[in-house]
Amino acid sequence: MSNENFIDYVKICARSGSGGAGSVHFRREKFIPKGGPDGGNGGRGGHVILRGNSQLWTLLHLKYRKHVIAGNGQPGAGARMSGADGEDMILEVPPGTVARDSETGKFICEIAEHGEEKVLTPGGRGGLGNDNFKSSTQQTPRYAQPGEPGKEEWVILELKLLADVGLVGLPNAGKSTLLASVSAAKPKIADYAFTTLTPNLGVVSYRDHRSFVMADIPGIIEGASEGKGLGHRFLRHIERNAVLLFMIPADTDDINSEYKLLLSELDKYNPELLDKERVLAISKSDLLDDELEEEISKTISVDIPHIFISAVSGKGIDQLKDLLWERMNN
Repeated sequence: MSNENFIDYVKICARSGSGGAGSVHFRREKFIPKGGPDGGNGGRGGHVILRGNSQLWTLLHLKYRKHVIAGNGQPGAGARMSGADGEDMILEVPPGTVARDSETGKFICEIAEHGEEKVLTPGGRGGLGNDNFKSSTQQTPRYAQPGEPGKEEWVILELKLLADVGLVGLPNAGKSTLLASVSAAKPKIADYAFTTLTPNLGVVSYRDHRSFVMADIPGIIEGASEGKGLGHRFLRHIERNAVLLFMIPADTDDINSEYKLLLSELDKYNPELLDKERVLAISKSDLLDDELEEEISKTISVDIPHIFISAVSGKGIDQLKDLLWERMNN
């Protein structure tokens, strides 16, 4: 999937249908000239509905669709005939899509699975016909309810990738190179910061024909939790990962302080991210000899498992897969 086609944020105007009016009608037949009220109810206004579709990976199909309008309910009729419900408008979205109110940011609903449906904007209720208002004291009611108006609101749809392992690191930490080496994904790779501007997913083959999904996400910078750099656009994608794989290059001046920086940005954005399983991979380790690797290992004081890897030479890759699989199935 090209970077230009990965859209993980759209803003749309959702308008549900108005309910149909109830009918004021009296039964009139050849031998029943003064029948009672028999006005039917109005139909419900159409909903705007979100439906999960696992064949979709992006919100690109909604990028230029700013207005989504459901149908109005039809009015009731005589003989207690209810009006037809308005046509629902169904928007298919990838699993992992979250809907929020654009003004308040309030959570509306979330689609987590294929085929799951949630009403985004409910249609107005249909009005009751005069048949509903008859009583022993009011035998010929000459009134009915109007239908409820539909609702119009601007809604933000955000996609949060569903992956087993999310790669966390500063720009140019070797995340894309690792994903390319362990899966069939082909992320853009170059020796400069922010080569990756949009998330990439890859399926990693494991032992006994098993597999798991790894997400290469744009690198964090200091202040990302406040929206700097790619900021929130990056951070929301790691909320759904089962394991966070922190990647720090072997030539980094201080591995411990860089790990603390990454952890701090995650904590500021969403403290719950710190409850996830974490693994530290020291990347670009193909230039280290055993003695230097041992020296660096002694200086690492983080409280999570660490492993030296090289995506170029394949060093430590199988051991990394084993460690990730163990952490995913804890």
